Amino acid sequence: MAPDQDRIILGVATLVAAIATSGSLWFSLGLGLVPCDFCWYQRILMYPQVVILGVATLETRIGVWRTVLPLSVLGVIIATYHSLLQVTTTTCTFEGSCAVVQWQSPILGLAIPNLSLIVFVLLTTLILSFPLAKTPSNQHSGE
Repeated sequence: MAPDQDRIILGVATLVAAIATSGSLWFSLGLGLVPCDFCWYQRILMYPQVVILGVATLETRIGVWRTVLPLSVLGVIIATYHSLLQVTTTTCTFEGSCAVVQWQSPILGLAIPNLSLIVFVLLTTLILSFPLAKTPSNQHSGE
């Protein structure tokens, strides 16, 4: 992959993380929804990715996958579990009620954990394009 393509992928990943972060802030600050425990964990995993990916985009650092991938994969796991809770139960294992659907997309009917899951899967997919497409012989100094 050329450096320009690397920067485009990093830029798209940064944009995805920034939109997800803005959306989560809109849910809590704009709509007044109180995040449950799982929502907080997902936020903890998403928010730093805006800065991490933003800096990596500016510096074309493809090695950022080593930092972002663990955050994104853990986010996929938590968002999947959270989504399953909303479908299968009315309470969660923590103090709050993580299974309550506080908001649902009027178009697709997706709840907040479903949107989070989509974002974490998208970020994971984008970031996986780096280590799979790079070999030591064709990597550039952006690592």
